[in-house]
Amino acid sequence: MKIKSEVTAEKRRKFGALDIAYIGIFTALLAVCSWITVPTVIPVTLQTFGVCAAAGFLGAKRGVMTVAAYILLGVVGMPVFSNFSSGVGQIAGPTGGYIIGFLFTALIVGAAADIFGKKIWAYAVSMVLGIAVLYAFGTAWFVLVYNRAAENAVSVSSALSKCVVPFIIPDLLKAAAAAALCSALKKRIK
Repeated sequence: MKIKSEVTAEKRRKFGALDIAYIGIFTALLAVCSWITVPTVIPVTLQTFGVCAAAGFLGAKRGVMTVAAYILLGVVGMPVFSNFSSGVGQIAGPTGGYIIGFLFTALIVGAAADIFGKKIWAYAVSMVLGIAVLYAFGTAWFVLVYNRAAENAVSVSSALSKCVVPFIIPDLLKAAAAAALCSALKKRIK
């Protein structure tokens, strides 16, 4: 009986200083990724790269905690969102659903990393799936918030053409880079 409890306790690894350090480092990385903007008609940031890299490397629990810490920092006024913005207004606004959607992306990518380990195909598939869920959640939020505040309602197809289509190729490239980075890091860092 004692052996079984020791094994169970060992499986439930305690949350320690190394976990906190990783979460802090990846939260800072995510903030920096949100500040890096490629100026186009609709600016492109590296946020999806940061979320995918964090969750792929850290796994579900620490990946979601990283994104939650990032969001909380932004909500309390730290300028960690894109264009050095912050506040509850960013979350409550039309694009806030994409920020909240990062939690779902981190959960999907992190769970796949926990289940399948350091297989690049698992990273790639889970990151594409995570980004698709991000798009779905963020677009639904955009339509609901925008239509509540605007005189002219926006359709789902119009929202998709503005909020998703321009970002598909850049986000796939960011996911590929994050998958390659996670695969390389997992082989070298425990």
